[in-house]
Amino acid sequence: MGGFFAVAAKEDCVFDLFFGTDYHSHLGTRRAGMAVYSREKGYDRAIHNIENAPFRTKFDKDVNQMQGNLGIGCISDYEPQPLMVRSHHGTYAITTVGKINNTEQILKEIFSKGNPHFLEMSGGDINPTELVASIVNQKENIVEGIQYAQEIIDGSMTLMIMTPKGIYAARDRLGRTPVAIGKKDGAYCAAFESFAYLNLGYTPVRELGPGEIVVIEPEGVHTLVNPGKDMKICTFLWVYYGYPSSSYEGISVEKMRYNCGALLSKRDNVQPDIVAGVPDSGTAHAIGYANASGIPFSRPFIKYTPTWPRSFMPTIQTQRNLIAKMKLIPVHDLIQDKSLLLIDDSIVRGTQLRETTEFLYQSGAKEVHIRPACPPLLYGCKYLNFSRSSSEMDLITRRVLKEIEQEGRKIDLKDYVDPDTPEYEDMVNRIGKQLNFTSLRFNRLDDMIEAVGIDRDKLCTYCWDGRE
Repeated sequence: MGGFFAVAAKEDCVFDLFFGTDYHSHLGTRRAGMAVYSREKGYDRAIHNIENAPFRTKFDKDVNQMQGNLGIGCISDYEPQPLMVRSHHGTYAITTVGKINNTEQILKEIFSKGNPHFLEMSGGDINPTELVASIVNQKENIVEGIQYAQEIIDGSMTLMIMTPKGIYAARDRLGRTPVAIGKKDGAYCAAFESFAYLNLGYTPVRELGPGEIVVIEPEGVHTLVNPGKDMKICTFLWVYYGYPSSSYEGISVEKMRYNCGALLSKRDNVQPDIVAGVPDSGTAHAIGYANASGIPFSRPFIKYTPTWPRSFMPTIQTQRNLIAKMKLIPVHDLIQDKSLLLIDDSIVRGTQLRETTEFLYQSGAKEVHIRPACPPLLYGCKYLNFSRSSSEMDLITRRVLKEIEQEGRKIDLKDYVDPDTPEYEDMVNRIGKQLNFTSLRFNRLDDMIEAVGIDRDKLCTYCWDGRE
């Protein structure tokens, strides 16, 4: 995944850029960068590895040295960026958030037009942001280049390009990720997370529409390409990735999670002693469940954050599992001999939640009922880099379905999407048994969509039902 922040100001923008970018630290774990432009000094840029230290620690010296009235910053889970590019468009800085599924096809086309080479990253992959810049450079002007990139990329691509005249911001063609605009006296900004500019004195202006391209200047924001009519914003942003204080398409993340928990409770038939959320992403869902059901909300374990403030660190999965376990400190008086109903945002591999459940049993829990806030994940995301998983077989649902298939049963995924089929019930029961839950019940897709509260056709639900 990743996040971004941009500022165009009449005065120096580095302070706002630094803190606005830092407010996106929950969206990425590996690289972060800032690029600024001033008429006096031209471009300046800094990129750092943030795998073992937070953004503010790595960029505290840069923020005191950089100067500029235009700036873009990013948090990235993969590639180093922003990149500085020199082309027939002049010199510009570029940052992107998205996913490119047809990299090889695009590379072949660009090579055929005379582009000599691309730099490989340490893992041997091409930097997607560099590839996007090369696509943009195929056209006569930047706006046409952005449109061309949106047209040929299979996946999604939201991007920002900073030139000496202003900052181009383009939301991906179907609006799978957001771009929020804010303003204050003498400055305008753009952010992935809408809350990121509030404490910096900006007030909300609007969100860009799907495929909309604007240019941001200190004096205002001007639309260059009007938004399209079709939108498929990622529903998982509300369920998990979005920060609680954010909102997308006018829908509060925190409020959606309360709604989610409330709808979960209305279909449940267990009577636990307490309701709890897996910190931190399950907490709001659990509050919604508790408020609607009347069952007390409690915190039977506390996340230790002073030295582990970041939710994704480190990047190696086995180490992440260990750290996730180390961060949770039990409150034995709230666990001993209790029946617990635990809400997490989702079940992906199931490893961490199984270990959490065992941890609760070892701490004296009598029962552990698990209620994920979203339906079973059956498909790997084609549109956003939510995970480093290389295969859908990393999903516990797919592993269970493989077992069923090996028993001689034919698998039709549609049967396992519908929560009212015996096939779905069998899959859920097997998952619950494997992970040693007292009971398992997923949120229904229709209830989750109702919790968001916008038109079903405007939401991307591909990871749950395969619907593109």
